[in-house]
Amino acid sequence: MKLKRIVGPVLVGLTVLIAFSGGAVAAEKASGKEITIDNFSFGPQMLTVPAGTQVTWVNHDDIPHTVVSEDLVTFRSRALDTDESWSFTFTKPGTYTYFCSLHPKMTAKVVVR
Repeated sequence: MKLKRIVGPVLVGLTVLIAFSGGAVAAEKASGKEITIDNFSFGPQMLTVPAGTQVTWVNHDDIPHTVVSEDLVTFRSRALDTDESWSFTFTKPGTYTYFCSLHPKMTAKVVVR
């Protein structure tokens, strides 16, 4: 009987510890990064993130902009008006160059490790 009393709380404690640790890892991976669009440029010009990171672009310009992957397939936002945002989660390592389809000279990249 005493063994059950000891094992029960220990198992509950381990379960809580494992759940909490897993939650912390998940929260860390889920935390995102932000890229601003201002004065016809993306900032930062290069962002390095771990795989699984959600990146959010926020347009602070007075005119619309888009966020489109160089290959035109991987990701593509709608036109973002002033203070609108759009997000994409990078799941695979690599270098992702992107641009604004309305202003093609606006370019930047996300490096995923």
